[in-house]
Amino acid sequence: MKKTIKGMLFATFALAAPILAGSVSAASAEGLISIIVNDPSNPYWLTEGNVAKAEAEKLGYSANVGAHKGDTNTESNLIDTAITNKSVAIILDPANADGSVGAVKKAVAANIPVILVNAEINQEGLAKAQLVSNNAQGAALGAQQWVELVGDKGKYAELLGAPSDNNAATRSNGYETVISQYPDLQKVASQVANWDRTQGRNMMQTMLQANPDINAVISGNDEMALGAIAALKEAGKLANVKVGGFDGSPDAVAAIKAGELQYSVLQPVAVFSAEAVKQADSFIKTGKTGAETEKQLFDCLLITKDNVDKYTGPFTLSE
Repeated sequence: MKKTIKGMLFATFALAAPILAGSVSAASAEGLISIIVNDPSNPYWLTEGNVAKAEAEKLGYSANVGAHKGDTNTESNLIDTAITNKSVAIILDPANADGSVGAVKKAVAANIPVILVNAEINQEGLAKAQLVSNNAQGAALGAQQWVELVGDKGKYAELLGAPSDNNAATRSNGYETVISQYPDLQKVASQVANWDRTQGRNMMQTMLQANPDINAVISGNDEMALGAIAALKEAGKLANVKVGGFDGSPDAVAAIKAGELQYSVLQPVAVFSAEAVKQADSFIKTGKTGAETEKQLFDCLLITKDNVDKYTGPFTLSE
């Protein structure tokens, strides 16, 4: 089932409340929903946790939010805590496509339904649903915009996300599908920067040293793109290098407005995080999520200087 989000006005969710692993609100009649995200220092995952928590509480549940920061051992411990706390459902952004399978199996063995958000695991039939951005569609959307801005000739670099996350390869492959149609666009460097801004800056510095004539950068997410922009500024090269991102984060939007980032592909994390909780609620009450398939794709949107003023809140765009 593909969900298309164009034409919708998304609600804005407050990001002020901090995410604290193990924090639990007062018990409710509906029970506890445990929410486990990656790293709330990244605004994308912060929004993911806050939106899911708000939706759970709106539906009458208590909710807590924990963060594994990409570590499968921490993730496993958080799943154990959710089981001990008798959670009625778990909303999980998995740490590792393969490595998180065991943690999901533990929850399933404890008869706790698991709904996955943002990233997938490499085994179907365990989670009741897997809700993710349509990364292939979003990557093609971004790459087409990137080529339009860069032109059909030049030398470029790519920053890739964590190899343990299937989204990294999906986006990179999506970029390649489009860019490979232009043989005079040469990828002269690529580095893994693990979705991280500091690593993006460091990797960009390394790539610039070896390839000082790079004129474009395409990135697997906004944090790495913003790191690349910092490195390009420091080298005095940003004016001649076009950078594209992916996520639709508030900082990326600010960089688009400043003319530093050319575009970002917005992931509808606020939409599918809320939808994940609604499907958990449905499963708790009826034994079914209400969705036609386990894996569900949510289309991405493009943010450019032409529509950036329609950005109405964290990861939300009106049309």
